[in-house]
Order: sequence, then C-alpha cells, then structure tokens
Amino acid sequence: MEAAAAGEGKAGHGRNGHAEGPAAEQRRGGGARLRGCRAFLRRNALVLLTVSGVVAGVALGAAVRGAALGPAQVSYLAFPGELLLRMLRMVILPLVVCSLVSGAASLDTRSLGRLGGIAVAYFLGTTLLASGLAVALGFIIRPGAGASALNTQLGLPGALPKSKETVDSFLDLIRNLFPANLVAAAFETYATDYQMLLRNTTLGNITLEKVPIGTEIRGMNILGLVMFALVLGVALKKLGPEGEDLIRFFNSFNEATMVLVTWIMWYVPIGIMFLVGSKIVEMEDIVLLVTSLGKYIFASILGHVIHGGIILPLIYFAATRQNPYRFLLGLITPLATAFATCSSSATLPSMIKCIEENNGVDKRISRFILPIGATVNMDGAAIFQCMAAVFIAQLNNVDLNPGQIFTILVTATASSVGAAGVPAGGVLTIAIILEAIGLPTNDLSLILAVDWIVDRTTTVVNVEGDALGAGILNYLNEKDKKEREQELKEVTVEAVANSKSEAETSPLVTHKNPVSNTSSTADPESKESVL
Repeated sequence: MEAAAAGEGKAGHGRNGHAEGPAAEQRRGGGARLRGCRAFLRRNALVLLTVSGVVAGVALGAAVRGAALGPAQVSYLAFPGELLLRMLRMVILPLVVCSLVSGAASLDTRSLGRLGGIAVAYFLGTTLLASGLAVALGFIIRPGAGASALNTQLGLPGALPKSKETVDSFLDLIRNLFPANLVAAAFETYATDYQMLLRNTTLGNITLEKVPIGTEIRGMNILGLVMFALVLGVALKKLGPEGEDLIRFFNSFNEATMVLVTWIMWYVPIGIMFLVGSKIVEMEDIVLLVTSLGKYIFASILGHVIHGGIILPLIYFAATRQNPYRFLLGLITPLATAFATCSSSATLPSMIKCIEENNGVDKRISRFILPIGATVNMDGAAIFQCMAAVFIAQLNNVDLNPGQIFTILVTATASSVGAAGVPAGGVLTIAIILEAIGLPTNDLSLILAVDWIVDRTTTVVNVEGDALGAGILNYLNEKDKKEREQELKEVTVEAVANSKSEAETSPLVTHKNPVSNTSSTADPESKESVL
C-alpha cells in the first residue's frame, strides 16, 4: 500500500513536488511538435527555398513587367540567374568525366554490360513511347489546323537554323562519338556545313553543287566526352592494381566536385528567382502567342504531363513495385532547377546529389547512368519534336502517310540522342525531321516563338526519365546482389568426420571422436585431431 501511494505521489507531482496537470502534458506535446516541425524544415529547407524562388520569380516578373525595361535593364535583372547557369556549367565537365570514369571502373565487367544493356533498352523504349504519344496527340488535338496565317499575324523574325541533310546529321552524331581532339571536345563540337561550288558541264552550262564541309561550332561535345570516359573507366578496371591510383584520383576529384555542387545548391533559389523573373519581363505579347499557338502549347505540355506523370511512373512501378511519386518527391529541387534553367546538363549536378542523398541510390549507379542519360535520354525532347513536326504538317495542309509517320518516330528517337542538353537544343533536330519527311523549315519560326514555354516542361520530363531510370537500375542491381548472396549461402558443404578413415578427410576439418567410456578403455590410442 505504501509503495503504491509513493508511486502515485511520484506520478502526480513534478520535480518540485507540484502537481502536473493536463497543461504540462500539453506543453510537452507542443514542444515535441515544435521540434518535429523544426527537423522537417531543416531537412527540406533547400526544397522549400527552391519552390519559393520559382514563385518569387513569377511575382518579380509580373511586378517589374509594367516598368517597360529596356534590353540593358533586363540583362541586369537576369545577372544573378546568369551566374547560376555559369556555375552549374562550370562543374559539368569534371562531373561528367570523373563520375563516368569512377562509375565504369567500380562496376565489374558483367554488371557493367548488364546494366548498360538495360539502360540502353530503357532509354530507347521510353523515347519511342514518347514519340508515339506525341504523334497520337497531334492527330487527336490537331494543333495546326486553321493556323496558316500565324506568320503574318505574329510578325516573327526569320532567323532559322540552317537545314541539314538527314544522312549528314547521323554521320555527325557518329563523328562526335569519337572526337579528334579531346581538349577541343570540352568547348567545340563537330557539325557539317555546306558550300556551293561551281561546276562546268561538257555543254558549257554552269551548275551549282552543294558540297558538305566539316566545321567546329561552339558547344561542349558531351557525347564524345561520355564515350571517352566510359572506355577509360573500363580500361582502368582491366589494368588491375596498376590502375587503382588513377581510379582513386578520379574518385577524389568526383567527391570534391560534389562538395562544390553542395555549395552551389544553396544559391539555386536566388538564381532561379531572377531567371524566371527576367524571362517573364522579356515576353513581348504573351496573350497573342498563347491565343494563336495555344493548341500547340497545350498539346505539347499535355504530352509531357501524360508521359512524365503517368507513363514513366508506371514503368518504374512495373519494374520495382515501389511508389514512383515518393521517389520523385525527393527530386523536387533538381526538377525545379530543370524548369528554371531549361538545361538537363545544368541540372545534372543537383540531380546526382539529391538522388543519392534523398533516394539512397548507389553512387556507382547514379554517377554511371545519369551523365549518360543527360546526353542520350531525351523523352521530353522527342515529344516536343514530334509534336512540332505534326503541327507544321497540319499548318501546310499535308496529310502524313504511314511512311512519313514511321520516319518521324525513328528520326526523332535517333536524333534526340545527339540533341544538346541546353536551352533550345532541340530546334535544329526538328529541322532534321522536317527535311526527312519533305516539309519546309520556314515555319520553324513559330516553334522558336514559343520554345521558351514548352522547353521548360521538356527539360523536366528529360531529367525525370533519367532519374527514374537510375532508380530502376539501382533496384535491379540490389536485387541481383541479394540473389547472389542467397546463392552463396545455399551452396555450403558440411564435412562429416570419419574417425575410422582419418587420412581420407581434409586436414583443415576438425575431428572429434565421440566421447564414451567404452572407446576410451578399449582403444587407448584413439586420438583427437584439433586445429
């Protein structure tokens, strides 16, 4: 009874002997909730700041838009955003090369071939699905029907990319895979140009002949750098102990680059705010553009929403049986960066950091597959390009036949591999598709007019496809690793000691004779073999 009373006294009184009522318990509960809220804010501070930067950028652009700023003032407004792009592009070269070398060297040859095959199948399959979806939506929505007077209505400039033969485009893609100068590949890429030469025929008639000539244009040849880094990583793996020092160098370089990325990430919200704000200020007549090209913009963005919000998550769920939206929730920061910068290459540093820290993807997988995906996996670009081709065909009252539709699908899938991961990088690819199906490239000015709108959702879908592909490969790799471990556990050999024929058993096996009084008295020389 006394013990019970003492227990009740302790439960009913505080440290000073005062009674603790419901108010004290409520205070304790409130403190726990406050600590939990602080922990949540601390964990998701960068995500919240990034989303706030996008919202603040829209508000800033809307507020400054009425001030009628000149081009110089707009460039000053965009300066903090320009700094963000420059910092992100600064780390692309070391990040791509070092991550791919260390990633290819850390995976054994069997895993490298298996994961590489799955990655190629995933990239090609999703890009083909994206192209087919865009063509189907183009025929359903018909964005180009009744829009033939748009060029004169909008008064668009005629600055168009030079058209290129389809064969030369694919040859350039192969040439860029094998750069002649590795240093020059860091800032130049190969592109075919044309020169008109005079030819005299036997009858004295003068004809002009278009002759392809090789040129170098400004822009990083990421495709060639990716190929070189992969091959170098495999070669270092083959060297064995002699290549370990160089592998450690690339690993250290890669980790140091990721530290730089961590620092840059905290500047992302500020840069995004000014990037979005300056882009809104630059818009001349958004109402006219949206009303004139609204069906095209709607069809393109709808294709991105369906592919990025339904098809890609379904593929991830079918492969892993895990919630894809929970996976994407940890990637809000790189997705917001993709929306603001319109560059999948510039988004690569933050994507690698977030997918490893928030989603637990193995570094060997993420740093191997994400740089490749940022170069060759362009689902959003395939949707954008196919929709533009169907739009221009409808604009010119051309009914596409099955052969032309097949050409659009194959050309968009193949040419998206070589599309530059920079803003407006896919416009030249549209010119290739139009040349392949025999349509004029004059109407590309309409695509350029709204490219800055559609390019944002295009980039988001591009980087989302890379991330989900890395998640699928990580799941399959972990599953394969567990299966191999299970096989090793099942393959066990139990050696049973045979005291009567001890010479036939392994000397590494411990033998103990059964202890019995009979054997000890009957055979005094029987012994125990113990290592």
